[in-house]
Amino acid sequence: MTDKRADLAGPGIGNYDDLEKILPGDYRSLLTPRETQKAIFEVKDYIEDHLCKELKLMMVQVPLIVDVESGVNDLLDRDGSRTPIQFHISNDYDKHPIDAQVVQAATKWKRVALKQFSVRAGEGICTDMRAVRKDYFLDHDHSAYVDQWDWERVITANQRNVRFLKEIVGRIWKVLKGAERHAQKVYPRLKSKKYPNLPDELTFLHAEEILDMYPDLPRKARETEVLQKYPAIFIIGIGWPLKDGYPHENRAADYDDWVTETGSKGGQTFHGLNGDILVWNPVTKRRHELTSMGIRVNAETLKLQLEMAGQMHFMDQPYHKGIVSGDLPLSIGGGIGQSRTYMLLLKKAHLGEVSVTVWPKILKEMCAKKKINVLE
Repeated sequence: MTDKRADLAGPGIGNYDDLEKILPGDYRSLLTPRETQKAIFEVKDYIEDHLCKELKLMMVQVPLIVDVESGVNDLLDRDGSRTPIQFHISNDYDKHPIDAQVVQAATKWKRVALKQFSVRAGEGICTDMRAVRKDYFLDHDHSAYVDQWDWERVITANQRNVRFLKEIVGRIWKVLKGAERHAQKVYPRLKSKKYPNLPDELTFLHAEEILDMYPDLPRKARETEVLQKYPAIFIIGIGWPLKDGYPHENRAADYDDWVTETGSKGGQTFHGLNGDILVWNPVTKRRHELTSMGIRVNAETLKLQLEMAGQMHFMDQPYHKGIVSGDLPLSIGGGIGQSRTYMLLLKKAHLGEVSVTVWPKILKEMCAKKKINVLE
């Protein structure tokens, strides 16, 4: 059995010998590089337009760099394994310097932005977010360059429940399915028997339920197995320790609410108001994460989660003080991977076919041998 602890945070494959075995050997892109670029923007425009309509969002500007003292950068998990790029801005000969970080995601910034833009309950914001995550292993669907539709919506206290979470997830799935249909209308070749379409319906499963199905498997292996049965799922409750003592995956303690009790089944209490959409990718024949999202912490659950994570010192930062004081609104939000979505809907074998970033020489040579066109 693969070590469950080692599986908690590591998102990638881990070495290039394994990656070479995983990349498809019979791959041929259904679109030319030129067509791919046009298709990317067809999908991008469709999703931005329809996501904003479905969730009542408005597009806003988003930072690439933030002040360290603000506490709004995303640490992604709570084990310290993924740290942001930090640099010093001397400004006027260090009279008024700034220590800044490149964002890893806009998760916490968005909640502050809801107040800044006077967003009301039932409305929200969406961003065309760019970030750098330097601690990823660079494989077929992880890169140091990250692009997301990072969105956030104001909610009321009585919407902090699983029913409302599922409603919002269902609306997002509707947009993704619509984008798939739109891409295939513009480029009919994308409708392929070899690479089946996404299912119309999304299956909702709690992380505890998946653990019950595959108790001896680590997290990624459980996801791979359950996707053979349900090719598109939303996994609820990511962050709270499951009955085997491990969370489904580590999650940061200061945005998604993974501590709230949401029900029980067979004597097992369920926790968490967050989750991920995962699908089976017929091109790579692997699990494929599209979005991570959730109802955000309130004052009570923020304190509980920071205590569990041993991070109570964060309470001194403006963002965290704003949640405790009630100055920042209650919200739900998430990030939908742009290049991940393009890769899936355009039937691509590698993220580098739809985004331009840095890749090691060994990966580029590996892809070239397999007829995978990695952009430079």
